[in-house]
Amino acid sequence: MTLNVYLSGEIHSDWRERIIAGAEGLDVQFSAPVTDHAASDDCGVAILGAEPDPFWHDHKGAKLNAIRTRRAIEAADVVVVRFGEKYRQWNAAFDAGYAAALGKSLIVQHGADHRHALKEVDAAALAVAEQPEQVVQILRYVLTGELPS
Repeated sequence: MTLNVYLSGEIHSDWRERIIAGAEGLDVQFSAPVTDHAASDDCGVAILGAEPDPFWHDHKGAKLNAIRTRRAIEAADVVVVRFGEKYRQWNAAFDAGYAAALGKSLIVQHGADHRHALKEVDAAALAVAEQPEQVVQILRYVLTGELPS
């Protein structure tokens, strides 16, 4: 059984790479948003033309990114959403809500300092982890029934 996992959230740390490396040998297929911040921000104007108003610049990019994001979340069996320390990730919160609305299995990952701010997001999740390695252990358990040693 191949598990399709979408990795959403912050782009300023190596959490995705840690999960992908830790899941080596498991029957998992990963997808993710574009993590090149500049490319993600500028895709709309690069493809559809310049916008002098920052609102419309962002609007075009957000809509193009939504095509990729919606498709990936809809195709996923599990959606992992990471909230990092450095920035507010409104897009990550939106992805978590979208996944929950679709009835996707949702794993949220964040540090202890975000517990209060993300209590509603955490309540929608099937698991809340603090470390990428815990996410890998969840995936291993789901696929094999094995507990960590």
